[in-house]
Amino acid sequence: MEKVRIGIVGVGTISELHLNAYRNNAKAAISAVCDLNAERARATAARYGASRVFTDYNEMFASGAVDAVSICTWNNMHEPIAVAALKAGVDVLLEKPLSTTVEEALRIQEAVAASGRKLMVGYVRRYDGNAQLVKQFADNGEFGGFYYAHASSLRRIGNPGGWFADKSRSGGGPVIDIGVHVIDLCWYLMGKPKVKSISANTYSRLGSRSNVRRLSSYRAADYEASRNTVEDMANAMIRFENGASLLLEASFTLHAKENQTTIRLHGDKGGVEIDPRLVLTTEKHDTILNALPQTDHPGFHLESAFQNEIDHFVDCVLNDREPLSPVSDGVEMMRILCGVYESADKGEEIRF
Repeated sequence: MEKVRIGIVGVGTISELHLNAYRNNAKAAISAVCDLNAERARATAARYGASRVFTDYNEMFASGAVDAVSICTWNNMHEPIAVAALKAGVDVLLEKPLSTTVEEALRIQEAVAASGRKLMVGYVRRYDGNAQLVKQFADNGEFGGFYYAHASSLRRIGNPGGWFADKSRSGGGPVIDIGVHVIDLCWYLMGKPKVKSISANTYSRLGSRSNVRRLSSYRAADYEASRNTVEDMANAMIRFENGASLLLEASFTLHAKENQTTIRLHGDKGGVEIDPRLVLTTEKHDTILNALPQTDHPGFHLESAFQNEIDHFVDCVLNDREPLSPVSDGVEMMRILCGVYESADKGEEIRF
């Protein structure tokens, strides 16, 4: 295989990041586009030079036109499309979250095992250059053992509406949409410890806040202000079997002065702040030092992280390598995400 023939299922906003990165990869060829909206699929195919257009993903997989696929659809469609692709012998890059339930996640994992194909979960923050720098430092013992992390992803008027605000399609609100990114990155850098318990709260007080003027925010293509069945905000304390803990905050809408993403990890030899700016903290000769690594981007850089993610996926397909974010990690993350919602619904701590 000289080039990986790529298919895209779902050509909404996130697919543009995939498509642009595939176009920049000399070992990938965008071969087919699939979307329920035929006009949108044809327009995207024309823009990226894809020769085949489909409105049924099963037809695309059966056509033999693709070796690998990026799935960029509503969350509730991740499981059936991924399973269909794997059964057809197609490798999969699946946008986060892996699914909407643990049961769906396990079915995907079973399909990966049965097919022998690859499935990589789109945890794009793992592929950011700064995150990989921190992982290298952590693996070399610079921070000691991480025992506490704080992950905060707060939007003040960031409910995208549309399918994002429809729990039947999304599986939830800010926890499963943006919280998953910061939870996963902390968990990955902490060494992927097993979860022991979760205590969480969710709040639905503000709704879509479509009345707000003079401030713009991202809206889904199918935005509808009156429909909103997901939480506004959530917080959680996640405890791990090794004694470490992670504090989460995530919101689509909140009475706050600004949007804010904060990712901090603390170890017994040092600490690191990844967002909003990469800073390493340590102690040398009885002196506390804050170090600013000299990198191309002081904070998270979306475009380069997506390019790294796509390049890695293409390399895994071509060279039969295991992905950095495998299906097993996706299953464990779904246990955490669903655990947050279960704890909040029950109003009590849950144990694993």
